[in-house]
Amino acid sequence: MEYTTLGSTGVEVSRICLGCMSFGSSDWRDWVLDESAGIELVERARDLGINFFDTANMYSRGESERILGKALAGHREESVVATKCYFQMDDDDPNSGGLSRKAIEQELDASLDRLGMDTVDLYQTHRWDDETPIEETLRALDDAVRRGKVRTIGASSMWTHQFADALHASDRLGLDRFATMQNHYNLLYREEEREMLPFCENEGIGVIPWSPLARGYLARPTDQAEATARGESDDLARGHPYFQGGGQTINERVAELANEYDATMAQIGLAWILDKDVVDAPIVGTTSIEHLEEAVAALEISLSDSDVDWLEEPYEPVPVSGHE
Repeated sequence: MEYTTLGSTGVEVSRICLGCMSFGSSDWRDWVLDESAGIELVERARDLGINFFDTANMYSRGESERILGKALAGHREESVVATKCYFQMDDDDPNSGGLSRKAIEQELDASLDRLGMDTVDLYQTHRWDDETPIEETLRALDDAVRRGKVRTIGASSMWTHQFADALHASDRLGLDRFATMQNHYNLLYREEEREMLPFCENEGIGVIPWSPLARGYLARPTDQAEATARGESDDLARGHPYFQGGGQTINERVAELANEYDATMAQIGLAWILDKDVVDAPIVGTTSIEHLEEAVAALEISLSDSDVDWLEEPYEPVPVSGHE
């Protein structure tokens, strides 16, 4: 395993972050693993040297957090745990979502309880809240840091001008500022290269992209995209513009390079994103130990500059996706 410093936090994290959306309860989504399989994945991840784990309160309505906490029992100190809040957790309670002080405080306490932890290493806003002034959100997050419930705060997909406004507000008010950005970025979706990634690099923000394999569309040929349980049922994947803007050609080139490197398509997709200096650790979700091991092995693949250029050449601008 390789390790890197997460942005300017000083915290050392594995170059692969295990995304925990894929375990919790199949009642939530068909392809989600149950508790025993989720714990097995976390244990194998730890064996492989992964120390960075990302979950959210909304994943399986909290079950993902509970299982991750159970899996890390006895190994808390050597782990870096991230979770998120924003999406509504209780249909009957409008204050169980959003980024108001009330929502943040009650959802953070609920997350810590499920994780079985006193402190979470990275607490992230899952999306931007148009209904709550960013100053209100930042003050609540700053208080959480000062109370010792959160070590570092981060943000997820939003417009760059919103992220800049948030950092400026933190600096102006003397509050803890967002230290990480969890954004939508992969070989089939590169709109973040226009503004967000250069901005993060300039500000010393840690970048931990979600969906580095385009929800599986970089892991297999296009005609097999729906060959898995997730592929069949994941409407969110079909909502992203992965096969606009040259995506089909890119998918074919990934397959061709995989043959040349004696690797899987997923490993080529991960090798590409790991090659980006601005990226600290892509968040890799999986329902298979074999695929987890393949992801870690991708760290050993070094693409040539000409191969990177060849993979990127067909890309054309596509609509911004992932902020909603």
